[in-house]
Amino acid sequence: MKEIIEETEALMKKVEKNLLEEFSKIRLGKANPIILEEIKVLYFGQKLPLNQVASINVINPQTIAIEPWDKNIIRDVERAINEANLGLNPQIEGTIIKIFFPPLSEERRQELIKFIRKLTEERRVSIRNIRRDAIEKIKKSEKEKTLSEDESHRLQDEIQKLTDKFNEAIDRHEKAKEKDILG
Repeated sequence: MKEIIEETEALMKKVEKNLLEEFSKIRLGKANPIILEEIKVLYFGQKLPLNQVASINVINPQTIAIEPWDKNIIRDVERAINEANLGLNPQIEGTIIKIFFPPLSEERRQELIKFIRKLTEERRVSIRNIRRDAIEKIKKSEKEKTLSEDESHRLQDEIQKLTDKFNEAIDRHEKAKEKDILG
């Protein structure tokens, strides 16, 4: 039965990690190279991650500079950034592509907060589903008499404590991200 607890905790950790990954992709009006992580550039017939074909540097809080190692693919890099639909406007300056991050408007900040709350609520639902599945496994074992009633209650309490722990962590992440957006 220890496996159920370990499996439940591992699944809940994945949910938390996924939320943090999603949060890291949200553009906040500050230059953050993480937003470019998903961009793939066509290079010699292969789609490669941007960071494998160029150096990415934060010049100042509002600007990222991308310098392709092969200067012949600068247009391909620009195209890949545009096709990623991240709302970025790359500008070529010689052998460097610059991306400027304008400050967020109040309206955009409110949209982002709604989006963050939606992402967070989806993760809470996932955690509740993981809890439900674990408790069902425990109750099934109790019905099959492979687990005593006391052990079943103890395990269910442990699952609930895990659920509370991860919900609190998700709430902390949500509040920190909202604070980040509101500046």
